[in-house]
Amino acid sequence: MGNEKSMFHIVLVEPEIPQNTGNIARTCAVTGCELHLVRPLGFEISDKQLKRAGLDYWHLLNVHIHDHLDELFAAYPSARYFFFTTKAKHTYCDVSYREGDFLVFGKETRGLPEELLVKHPEECVRIPMREECRSLNLSNSVAIAVYEGLRQNEFGALCREGELHNLKW
Repeated sequence: MGNEKSMFHIVLVEPEIPQNTGNIARTCAVTGCELHLVRPLGFEISDKQLKRAGLDYWHLLNVHIHDHLDELFAAYPSARYFFFTTKAKHTYCDVSYREGDFLVFGKETRGLPEELLVKHPEECVRIPMREECRSLNLSNSVAIAVYEGLRQNEFGALCREGELHNLKW
């Protein structure tokens, strides 16, 4: 990517499924978000399924790999972080997102560590869903969050209109 500032930073803590991470990478590429992956990863970055899900947008993506969450927090000490979890009291729409915010998501099977959530209860947000359902797919959750933040910020520098070409009815 060029030198333009990223609207948001998407953080995946210990992602396990390469297809989800690939889909999230594609969402980051098309929206200008940076992607942060926190180890351990459940796949290799060169994983064929990861690359296939991201298709041909990898050159548009800034990816950062962190060995642990403390490394991420130390690298961006003044950043605002929002932790997406089913255990939050606030919804993701209750937040006023700003350019540069970090949207943090946990691993597919367990979410974010409870000790992290307890330290940041006011920064924890939830995507509403039926009570008897466990969670949404990780890549869907990221897309919902990113586009809510973009909507609140008038979609930043993203192209907001398209054009029809050569329609034959």
